[in-house]
Amino acid sequence: MQFSILTDYFGTYMEGFRGTILSSLIALAGSFLLGVLIAVFRITPVRALRWFGTGYVEFIRNIPLLLVVYIFYYGPSAFGMSLDGFTAGTIGLSVYTSAFIAEALRAGIAAVPKGQTEAARSSGLNYVQTMIHVILPQAIKLVIPPLGNQFINLIKNSSVLTIVAGLDLMYFADIVNSDTFRTFDTYVFVALFYLVLTLPLSYGMRVWERRLQR
Repeated sequence: MQFSILTDYFGTYMEGFRGTILSSLIALAGSFLLGVLIAVFRITPVRALRWFGTGYVEFIRNIPLLLVVYIFYYGPSAFGMSLDGFTAGTIGLSVYTSAFIAEALRAGIAAVPKGQTEAARSSGLNYVQTMIHVILPQAIKLVIPPLGNQFINLIKNSSVLTIVAGLDLMYFADIVNSDTFRTFDTYVFVALFYLVLTLPLSYGMRVWERRLQR
């Protein structure tokens, strides 16, 4: 192991590290909000929305992440627009992860006793208010472990941005590797940077789960 690679190219690694953090944070927020919306669509009494939610989840979950990113990277050119690699990759990452979050939340919503919905509606809350104030808070608490796994997977999956020059950690690691020709050493240090992100998140989700259980 040549630790001089890490010290000599620390600035390059950090530039990619910042890109990965920014992409992951945006995708975390975007995928969670979109996932909540799609999960509600999947159990709504409105048939058209329910069909849309089901179709969205089944389509996105059964195609590769790379293809989703390509859709947002190359697709807009058909309409005379273009997205840079970072934007297209982050949107693709958000959309892909949202399908898995939606499915986890749907299972959580189904696990909430139906009496909760009936009690909320009888007290005067409409469907949206019932979801926001009664059902979703309970459902999210039930599915914290799978949600945490999806968030960790999102951070690791952010490496797909390198395929579209998304200025992430892997993209800059490729630059370091092309300069040093020390492939193993270069990517071992990349693994350490990813661990800096995923291990605290994993620990934080476990702490949050224990607090909610109490």
